[in-house]
Amino acid sequence: MNGFMRLTLMALAAFGAAFGIAGPANAQDMFTFRTGPVFEDFGPHASVEGMGKVPADTEFAIAFDVSEPADEGKRSSGLESAARFINMPVAAGADPDIIRIAVVVHGKASFDLLSDEAWAAKGKGDTNPSAAMIREMLDAGVRLILCGQSGAANGIAQSELIPGVETALSAMTAHALLQHRGYTVNPF
Repeated sequence: MNGFMRLTLMALAAFGAAFGIAGPANAQDMFTFRTGPVFEDFGPHASVEGMGKVPADTEFAIAFDVSEPADEGKRSSGLESAARFINMPVAAGADPDIIRIAVVVHGKASFDLLSDEAWAAKGKGDTNPSAAMIREMLDAGVRLILCGQSGAANGIAQSELIPGVETALSAMTAHALLQHRGYTVNPF
């Protein structure tokens, strides 16, 4: 670490200490990405210098929009962003019960919601690289919603989806209904 960076980190730590803001135990922690505490195998995040606790009265109701398919042989980075969003505030001390996440999937990303059997039947390989992550997210209460129009356009039946994945009339309809229920759309 160069001298300027070390000086900057020391100044930030002093500022945080002066105002009672917690941060990483040491400067190296600030640059280390870790998974957990909710999803131990995915959703990496880093500690942030000067980040205090999430306010006690906070409630998150966030909708993610995923249209980019996973890179071949990899799990969906769009879906993993939702997991990262959950891991970050919980790692910062938030109660997981204050977080409601829905992921609306459309376009070619629709294939990332296929069961392993449907994945193989469509000639994509033996197993869907995103399947285990999706099942764990569903078990944690994350709603995964397929755009019905994308499903129809891509020849995907409800029976081909990982159990627990929902289908909406369209991505637009899903987002409108989620917004009506207090969800905001994450811009990333």
